[in-house]
Amino acid sequence: MAGKRLKKLVEGLNLEQSYALDEAIRLAKANATAKFDETVEISMNLGIDPRHADQMVRGVVGLPNGTGKTVRVGVFARGAKAEEAQAAGADVVGADDLAQMVQDGKIEFDRCIATPDMMALVGRLGKILGPRGLMPNPKLGTVTMDVRGAVTAAKAGQVEFRAEKAGIVHAGIGKASFGEQQLLENARAFIDAIQKARPTGAKGTYVKKVALSSSMGPGLKVDVASLASA
Repeated sequence: MAGKRLKKLVEGLNLEQSYALDEAIRLAKANATAKFDETVEISMNLGIDPRHADQMVRGVVGLPNGTGKTVRVGVFARGAKAEEAQAAGADVVGADDLAQMVQDGKIEFDRCIATPDMMALVGRLGKILGPRGLMPNPKLGTVTMDVRGAVTAAKAGQVEFRAEKAGIVHAGIGKASFGEQQLLENARAFIDAIQKARPTGAKGTYVKKVALSSSMGPGLKVDVASLASA
């Protein structure tokens, strides 16, 4: 059934054509016809080799209109900082007890934040948290004494990005139910963050290809030249 639906969507599109960013967003929204609120996703193919330390692209960006997703936040903290995390809306807060939950396979959070003094404890969970992209990192603002700020940012629609082996970064930039302008603003914010994260080792063309799609919709090529005016 999904195959027939996708085939019908593709019939009215030229998948070889490159669209301006705003037009790609309009088409992605129009083709999000599943029975749930699809996520609009952006994928950027970069001229980098992430295997080299000076060519890694990684960071976080706050989307101005949020992601439309409910983000569960876990915080490793004690005492006053644990209370601060709870007051800011963290879903699960703890120290040794939270570490034990993680070791038991109960990972009830999508983002993980820790105060610096907790990293000796959190470091022992690296083999569990690392592969899931959940390891707190000072460069991403997830190892911090500003627990309130970190929790608030994560809840408000902060997106973490990291280049994969093939040099591709991708992220959800909102829901199909968002207005076109909201999605465009989010896309611009994400693209701008990737541009600013250009590593020193990246030579030649940095942004090679860009594609946009909804969760169940076809991939649409975005005209890279249109990003300059986006």
